[in-house]
Amino acid sequence: MLKALAEPQRIAVLRLVHAQELPAGEIAAHFKTSRQAISQHLKLMTDAGLLELRRDGTRRLYRIRQQAFGDLRTFLDIFWGDSLQKLKRRVEGDREARQRGQ
Repeated sequence: MLKALAEPQRIAVLRLVHAQELPAGEIAAHFKTSRQAISQHLKLMTDAGLLELRRDGTRRLYRIRQQAFGDLRTFLDIFWGDSLQKLKRRVEGDREARQRGQ
């Protein structure tokens, strides 16, 4: 999932489909790269579980898979929480050092 998010165009695609489901052609129209390249990005993100694909006749409609981002958030919060604890200890240590120096 993280590897799929490492490409700036994929992030741009996710922004497009964040609020609404869009057909592949409309997504591709927002980019200067080939439609085939965007199709490859969509497939990779679908395979990674970031996007949901729904077929409506011949159209392929994409939207964000909300559950994936919930799972990703939970995963990242583990590291975020550790970082906040380290920052808190550092600030408290700096404060104590300044108080000792006064």
